[in-house]
Amino acid sequence: MSSQVRGVQLARLLGQWHALPGRRRSPDYAALAAAVRGLLADGRLPLGVRLPAERELAEALRISRTTVTAAYRELRESGHLASRRGAGSWTMLPGNHRMAGTGLWTPLDDRDVIDLGVAALAAPPELLPAARAAAEDLPRYLVGAGYHPTGVIELREAVARAFGERGLPTSAEQIMVTNGAQHALDLVLRLAHSPGSSVLVEAPSYPNALAALSARRARITTHGLALDEPGWDADLLLGTLRQARPKLAYLIPDFQNPTGHLMSAQLRERLVATAHAVGTDLVVDESFVDLPLDGTVLPPPTASFDRHSRVITVGGMSKPFWGGLRIGWIRASAPQVQRLAAARVGVDMASPVLDQLVAVHLLAQAPTIVAARRAQLTVQRDALLGVLAERLPDWRVTVPHGGVTLWAELDGPISSALARAAEEVGVRLAPGPRFGLDGTLERFLRLPFTLPAVDLVEAVGRIAAVRYDLDRSGLPRWPEPAVIA
Repeated sequence: MSSQVRGVQLARLLGQWHALPGRRRSPDYAALAAAVRGLLADGRLPLGVRLPAERELAEALRISRTTVTAAYRELRESGHLASRRGAGSWTMLPGNHRMAGTGLWTPLDDRDVIDLGVAALAAPPELLPAARAAAEDLPRYLVGAGYHPTGVIELREAVARAFGERGLPTSAEQIMVTNGAQHALDLVLRLAHSPGSSVLVEAPSYPNALAALSARRARITTHGLALDEPGWDADLLLGTLRQARPKLAYLIPDFQNPTGHLMSAQLRERLVATAHAVGTDLVVDESFVDLPLDGTVLPPPTASFDRHSRVITVGGMSKPFWGGLRIGWIRASAPQVQRLAAARVGVDMASPVLDQLVAVHLLAQAPTIVAARRAQLTVQRDALLGVLAERLPDWRVTVPHGGVTLWAELDGPISSALARAAEEVGVRLAPGPRFGLDGTLERFLRLPFTLPAVDLVEAVGRIAAVRYDLDRSGLPRWPEPAVIA
């Protein structure tokens, strides 16, 4: 069943649609059609969603039905709307284009390249001592086979303790250790998702999660996020859940990747209640939960509102500690953990014991390590914001109060072209379409602030130079979002 956007919801998304540039040269129906195309290009209005009836939208916008009829006709002619008599109209892109690609990014080894494609920090100084201590702990495990499908008990207890310190009582039996958060998501999909079933995700979202869902042949429904806080439109999100009734919903409520938004406690509670009512399991990605900045107070964990084992939480050590330490985890009910362990046997048996012991020692020092990470990220974020304001003042960025990325709205639909041009001057970028579906999000760019400030300043300088060159060589027209193939 396709989801539907109501007239009042679309009116809220459209905002001041009639104040778009060029209104004096174009009739209202053309401005309305252009505004809808803009929402589609930005990913705020999903593809495949049913638009309100003409009369309903006209009443919500307080305009004539004739204007809406003409706007819908123009959208059909431009390939942004498909209609069937008696069934309604659905959003689409011209030619039914879909963005291809696995979402996999390989960090570059060329030291002359500033890599802004990967949002991850270098290892902390505490990692080497932790590795030495772990090697000293290893002998007591060598007498066994070394297979621990749910993880060594010390690490499971440490992770459970961390959840408890956040106000979510958790036992070691509710924790399964994985080879990173991406592996955790893959295992959850193996257990809870069947090919062809529907999954709700945010737009934009983490590209490797989108790749995992595509590999499982999921039917993806999206909920568009706004650039400004709070990001999620509660009415639209919960309404989509009720209408689409997806089998799963994959969400990143804590400093969402890539936007940096933080979901409120109220919406988390309503989200869990709605998911239970419609039979949706929530997969909550907490990869960035350890990285609030500016003294931001975190809401309770989403799973703290769960009374029916509807929430499965995934997380890991890649963002606060080091991506090279492939340690992640799943928090679920104890029976779910046992089922996950059974599903895992056909994949990789267990995580490396030595890596898990390193993780135990790092988690014991987490308060010190994470505090240093937050201070480092704050300095680097502010340096990036400062140089963007200086060199690219027409770009719009909402300051994130946690996580490791900025989500920038560019001054045109140039994200992919800019990424190609930046590669020529030694800067690797992650263009907006990598975080969405079907070629949308060309007006956006993810910029991580995980590199030293001097590298970020240099990178923006190079980006600003090629942005100027793009102007001189000509830009693609606004209504035609580029498609990455």
